[in-house]
Amino acid sequence: MKINNGFIAHNDGEETLLVSTGTARFSGLVRSNPTAGFIIKCLEQETTEDEIVAKIQQNWEVSNEVARRDVRKIIEQLKTIGAIDE
Repeated sequence: MKINNGFIAHNDGEETLLVSTGTARFSGLVRSNPTAGFIIKCLEQETTEDEIVAKIQQNWEVSNEVARRDVRKIIEQLKTIGAIDE
């Protein structure tokens, strides 16, 4: 899975913004916290949920359960707006 071509990720230094282009059914932008921004960055290239969970655990001291829960939550939210291609 990866971010749909109808969206562009932009990091302004403090947060990651996911901006829809004119081709997306969602119109607007999504602001994210550092964890969501990291997940969005991972999704800029083809990846899996397991790979994102592993990368989160490499960067933060967090259990597999917590990392997986957070990744699934963000992915589901992004799917809701059509931001992820599977």
